[in-house]
Formats: sequence, C-alpha cells, structure tokens
Amino acid sequence: MSGHSKWSKIKRKKGANDASRGKIFSRLVKEITVAARMGGGYADSNARLATAIDSAKRENMPGANIERAIKRGTGEIAGLAYEEITYEGFGPGGVAILVDATTDNRNRTVAEVRKIFEKAGGNLGEQNSVGWMFKQVGAFLIDADSVDEEGLLMIALGAGAVDVSTQDGGYEVLTAPDTFHAVQTALKAGGVESLSAELVMVPQTPMDLRGRDAERCLRLMEKLDDNDDVQNVWANADIDPEVIEQLAEAG
Repeated sequence: MSGHSKWSKIKRKKGANDASRGKIFSRLVKEITVAARMGGGYADSNARLATAIDSAKRENMPGANIERAIKRGTGEIAGLAYEEITYEGFGPGGVAILVDATTDNRNRTVAEVRKIFEKAGGNLGEQNSVGWMFKQVGAFLIDADSVDEEGLLMIALGAGAVDVSTQDGGYEVLTAPDTFHAVQTALKAGGVESLSAELVMVPQTPMDLRGRDAERCLRLMEKLDDNDDVQNVWANADIDPEVIEQLAEAG
C-alpha cells in the first residue's frame, strides 16, 4: 500500500492540534450528511453511514453532532447541499494525484484546488487522466494490542479480507470494496479495535520520488489536505520514510 499508510502517518500527527481536529470534524460531518442523503439515515442498512459514524466516534465527535449531520442528510433539518467531486492532476516529478472533495460550491472548489496545484508546480488534468492508475480497496489499521496476528488472520480472512500485513507497529487489513462491510462487522464482533477503517485508492504502479520532488509532493498533498472542501488526497508516489517522518515532525 505504497503511499496510503505513509501519508496516514502525517495526517494522524497533524490531527493532534485543535485546528486540525476541527477540520476532521468538518469532514466527518460532510461524509455523514452525504452518506445519509444517498443511503438513508439508518446505519444498520447503510454501510457507508455506519463507517462514517464509526470514524466520527473514533475521533470523539459528540453524538449530537452526528445526529444533526444525519438529519441534514435525510432532509429532516435544513442544511447545505453537498456534492462529491474527484479531481485528477499531476504534481512535482509527474506524480499522479487524486483529490476527493465534498463541496457546496463547485466553482469555488475547483478554483482553489487548481491554484494549489499550480503553486506547487503541478497542474489539474482531464477526467480519467490519472484515475486509471489507482484501484479502490478497503483498508483497516488495527491496534496490535487488541488482537494477536493469528487471531486477526482467522477473523479477517474468514470474513473475506484479501491480505493482512504488519504496518507501523500494528496491522493493516485489505479487502475488496464489496467485502469491506462484512470484514468490518466481523472485526467488531471479534472485539478487534480498528484505528481507521476506510475505502482508499491504491496506486497500481508507484513512482519512486526522491529529493526535492519528494518534499514538494508531500507539501502539495498537505496543502490540498488542508483545504476545507477536500476529503482525501491520494498519490502514486513512493517516498523515503525518512522524508515523510521529517515532514510529519515539522508539522
């Protein structure tokens, strides 16, 4: 999972301060709202909503905030109308980048995203210019203290997961998108704690990025991630862990 787990490390460290936590809450509210609008307000019958609620609870979002977001999505209370957009572009060194956004103003968001790319020496591409380079998979980061490897293998693979590996002192479980919810349910039933659970875009052919290009790419991803309308940023960059660690520590 080149790129995903490494970039997640930066985002987890960034999330320690209050300003970043506010952005996390904002993104989760948008995701809950959209999930409820698309699939209904009952988590038992809406896998995307169930995942969004779990993520919100993991971040200690108050229950009242979650309920309001659901009701905005179902139309029970007034709220902004959000739409989901994926932007595709190229960053330093020609790295391919996908940007998932949820916005109430398409024109504002595309202008802001384009400006961020251009300032970093990159550019937005046409639809499907880089999307074909990525594959969607389900990914769970598991607390190593909540389960031993053998037990995790039995639960995850038995529920349809395709791979279990060691990541950052814990475990990473990968699934196909259509078995994501089944694996999530099995992990919960087995008392296994997920530090994160999400559908991610994995590059099929990672690009080795070094030196200045690596630093510029990470800064570009960070600037995109800081935008209020951006939900996720994916890149096919394979970057030296030391460079990533330095950026994470620098904040």
